[in-house]
Amino acid sequence: MAFSRYTRDDIIKAEAIKDAVNDGTLEVETRLIEEAERLDTIAGQIYNDGTLWWIIAAASEIGWGLQVPPGTVLRIPISIDSVKEIVG
Repeated sequence: MAFSRYTRDDIIKAEAIKDAVNDGTLEVETRLIEEAERLDTIAGQIYNDGTLWWIIAAASEIGWGLQVPPGTVLRIPISIDSVKEIVG
């Protein structure tokens, strides 16, 4: 049996973010990822907290990797407060 470092709660939160983006409840901006950019660095720039990288990953439906291929379109939630309302 494989173990994940992510809890069921993490996965439920990620699904809620993805669903909110897809149904328009959560407003996002798009950004094309460039060579050598990482999600934690981008989260640090936008939210002043690199540990919130998973929010961008969930909204962009790209899984749990910090490194994403150049050319990937990110969907970045504009309001971290709106994200907090969705995930509780």
